[in-house]
Amino acid sequence: MINTVYRLVEPRRFEIAFEDIDLFSGDVIVRPTNLSICNADMRYYLGTRDAKALAEKLPMALIHEGVGRVMYDPTGEYKPGDTVVMVPNAPCEKNDYIAENYLRSSKFCGSSMDGFLQEFVSISPKRLVKLTEGIDMNVAAFTEIVSVSVHAISRFDSIAHPMRDVIGVWGDGNLGYITSLLLKYYFPDSKIIIFGTVREKLADFTFADETHLVNEVPDDFAMDHAFECVGGNGSPIAIEQIIGLIKPEATISILGVSEYPVSINTRMILEKGLRVFGSSRSGAADFKKTVDMYTKNPEIIDYLGSLISSVNVVRTTTDIKNAFEKDTQKSFGKTIMKWEE
Repeated sequence: MINTVYRLVEPRRFEIAFEDIDLFSGDVIVRPTNLSICNADMRYYLGTRDAKALAEKLPMALIHEGVGRVMYDPTGEYKPGDTVVMVPNAPCEKNDYIAENYLRSSKFCGSSMDGFLQEFVSISPKRLVKLTEGIDMNVAAFTEIVSVSVHAISRFDSIAHPMRDVIGVWGDGNLGYITSLLLKYYFPDSKIIIFGTVREKLADFTFADETHLVNEVPDDFAMDHAFECVGGNGSPIAIEQIIGLIKPEATISILGVSEYPVSINTRMILEKGLRVFGSSRSGAADFKKTVDMYTKNPEIIDYLGSLISSVNVVRTTTDIKNAFEKDTQKSFGKTIMKWEE
């Protein structure tokens, strides 16, 4: 079976390649229908990754956030027409102590292997999660980033002490929005307080107990735990502020990605006896938890829907390029590509 793969060959330029799909491999054949552009995709598209990384990884099909429709499943687990979310993490081994998303041997779509920007995706049935019928597919398209927050919160729940009256979240972008929304879902009795830099963005956090600009923190404010969802150049400032405001023996979850090393106030970490842990990506179990959450709490889908910045119909490489260019112009939210045959 001949497949069309849309690969980024250099910053801002896509080319088509044709590859054969082995129908006897035991994999499921999925037709991607709705794809979401992530900041990691944009770093490749814009060429802001370092030259060595670009040279090693390109050409490559981008996108690791996506859903699709099953076309063929030799195992019989899925029926043709089933809608599924695709798990981009592809582990090559199993470890009793290290999760699949932290194994150095694992492959990841749109990073160490071709992503979902293909006409068809050949994927293990273990890397698929069936979606609830009638779900908004444009929201489901960015289930991957939601599952990252689910993963981080699950780890937090197993690490942090149970005094959780106030949890602070730093970051008014997509990750901050998703993480704080899910914290409210997982810990409804906790006060979830958001800190950001743009007042207009904070206005969208309607589910939060409080929102504050980072330079307008109440004088008497203190919190039991915190999540850093800033990343980039803002990470050092956010982490420093968190360490200053957090109570002793608290837990800090680091989620923001920074391209450069970040200095941390270790003296105060030691004085307060803080626990600081990082989380990255997610595994199939986190996707299953996320889809189950969608089913049990459909109002979460409504909240997540407000993150959609634009939906772009794509049929050609020009359409794909236009969608990526549109993503460069947004200030907030997710850019969705909707495949039309």
